[in-house]
Amino acid sequence: MTNSNVRILVVDDEPPIRKLLRVGLGSQGYAISEAPNANTAIELMETDRPDLILLDLGLPGMGGHELLRKWRDDGLDVPVVILSSRTDEAGIVSALELGADDYVTKPFGMNELVARIRVALRHKFQQQGEKPIFHTGDLTVDLVKRIVMIEGREIKLSPKEYDILRILVQYAGKVLTHQFLLKQVWGDSTDVQYLRVYVRQLRQKIEKTPDQPRYITTETGVGYRLREVDSV
Repeated sequence: MTNSNVRILVVDDEPPIRKLLRVGLGSQGYAISEAPNANTAIELMETDRPDLILLDLGLPGMGGHELLRKWRDDGLDVPVVILSSRTDEAGIVSALELGADDYVTKPFGMNELVARIRVALRHKFQQQGEKPIFHTGDLTVDLVKRIVMIEGREIKLSPKEYDILRILVQYAGKVLTHQFLLKQVWGDSTDVQYLRVYVRQLRQKIEKTPDQPRYITTETGVGYRLREVDSV
């Protein structure tokens, strides 16, 4: 699917933001429709379903969280990328746990936003199931043989370290909240400190400079993101 075929619904009550997105994303070939509030967004969704939604959390009337909950409860599977203020970490986490696919914080750069859109769309349109070999930079993960390699050298991981990496690989490029990772790996609400310890150990094994990670990046107050797969 080319950009010219991708329709994006922008839901934001700030006219300057809508104009910025209309011009910036329009120049990338995306078709943009706009809604200044939840009611207009709901009406637009009934007549012309987009391929992706950019959703501001601070909407008047029905807020972004409530609108997102309604859509997901109704079974809507369109990717949603949240637009949020830089300090609203709790709001971002809540939106991700309600089913948002990613987020960008205001003010944002157009290149960053386009990258987030592409990742969300790729997860939407790709075939179901994990590819057997994941490769990004010098990191290679064989999901069938459970082999992890850095620069062609095999790295031994503990079962929990591998489970965390496998989940990150499955959603490469997408931010995963602490609670999502805890549930996927431990199956319950284990203390987030366990996750931090294992991620730190994992970075020690796969990162050249663990304190400045290249592969597993921290989304402050939210969770972690694995560098997406290299283009071929």
